[in-house]
Amino acid sequence: MLAIAAAAVFGFALLLDLLDTDLGAPDLFNWDTLVLIGLLLLALFLAGVGRGPGGGGGRWYRGRRPGRG
Repeated sequence: MLAIAAAAVFGFALLLDLLDTDLGAPDLFNWDTLVLIGLLLLALFLAGVGRGPGGGGGRWYRGRRPGRG
């Protein structure tokens, strides 16, 4: 989920850069701020934050599957 949010922030930053606008708030919506927010979200995703309970992956057991000889 955090990777999707990071992609959305990077896309928004790219759109603002291509349109050469700051939406009337130059201190809030500038290139550096949006890139840093995107990098923070990406770093949190890579650190494993926000995967939900159990760490994701869909495999809740460790080792051999139970009941399989």
